Amino acid sequence: MSRSINLYKQLANHKLFNNSVNFGLKRIKLALDLLGHPEKKLKNVISVIGESGKFTTLFSLKLFIESNKQKVTTHISPSLRDIRERFYMGDKYLSHIEIKKTIRQIENLNIPLTIFECLTLVYIINAAKINADYNIQETGALWRLDSNNINDFPRLQICTNINKQHLNFLKKKTLNEVIKEDVGFLSNFTNIYIGKQSPYVLRKIKILLKSNKSKIIYPNTWRLTKMGNHYYYQDRKYKIKLNTKNVYSKGMFENVCLAIKVALDLKIDRKTIQKTLPLLFFEGRFQYLNKGKIKKKLHKNEIIMIDGAHATADAKNLAAYLKEIKIPKYGIWAMTKNKEPDLFIKQLKGVFKKIVTMPIENEFNSVSANKLYKIATKNKFKSEKSDSFTEALYKISSSEKKLIVCFGSLYNCGNILNKN
Repeated sequence: MSRSINLYKQLANHKLFNNSVNFGLKRIKLALDLLGHPEKKLKNVISVIGESGKFTTLFSLKLFIESNKQKVTTHISPSLRDIRERFYMGDKYLSHIEIKKTIRQIENLNIPLTIFECLTLVYIINAAKINADYNIQETGALWRLDSNNINDFPRLQICTNINKQHLNFLKKKTLNEVIKEDVGFLSNFTNIYIGKQSPYVLRKIKILLKSNKSKIIYPNTWRLTKMGNHYYYQDRKYKIKLNTKNVYSKGMFENVCLAIKVALDLKIDRKTIQKTLPLLFFEGRFQYLNKGKIKKKLHKNEIIMIDGAHATADAKNLAAYLKEIKIPKYGIWAMTKNKEPDLFIKQLKGVFKKIVTMPIENEFNSVSANKLYKIATKNKFKSEKSDSFTEALYKISSSEKKLIVCFGSLYNCGNILNKN
């Protein structure tokens, strides 16, 4: 972990690489030109776009493809515990040495880049060396000027749930802007998959895609159904029981269904998908810590889970799941800046007996525990503040039977996983 933190610090302090968000394609296209266009060596590119559900959709599809005996590379953002997680190369993650070597290659171009652009190039340069069957790229935020938007003819573009998560990057800060940035600039002559959306968002998407020349697969072509305690994927041809052990919320099941629809259209056999479903596990997303150092510190009656939910839509999904759990629930809340903490926490009213706020370790962009405490108190939550995760846990842990939920930031989830 320390090597990963040091790598981030080196990038943040580098004279060429800017830590701020600065959307645009000119810089990365110039770099790719000087590198001899490695992006053109990537075959069957799949772009995953949207505000919520990108990782669960991407990771599910990755496992389905690998179970079909095909090779896939992936580029994700952010990483949870280690920078290496961003760069999966078919059978392994890039090593710290390989990442550093590629960064030196990028330095030699002498082009001012954002850190995210540099990391995107690290993926492209290394993925281009591998003859993978598919290359899946997850956008950072918004699509039009995202540094992953550099492929002229992607095989697929998958648009997961669109919501207000990235308003801070836009001038007018409206949902309509987010929809247009994500959908209004999708490629022509490809295959576009639209995940589950609110009725309003779906209407706007259909208007924007009216003149798009791609084959567009809307979410009414499949559905998530529930019979008894079991969820099913269903379309006109198939009904697949979602036999999963580590998928809990309806929102996550919707993402799995989207990945199943794509996998089926890629001619991956239903039986292959069926046998892969129990293997699905999404680190930092509705993840129970059933063993490890933190679990050992708790009383035997205490259960702890982490979830990186940080958008309002994610909070609604988390609340719906937690309301089904009948034991007392306590929250540990951390968040990065440029989110909507007030709107976010409102979705969790009536869920927690108490919330303890905390800052995110090693994250300069963290909201202070005091600010989150004031927001929680204003919204009538019983709350306390703490200086660290250890202190937050101390203020909650007791012999009372309970579920402790750590939420609000994927970065904080990564820190907790490393402590565990």
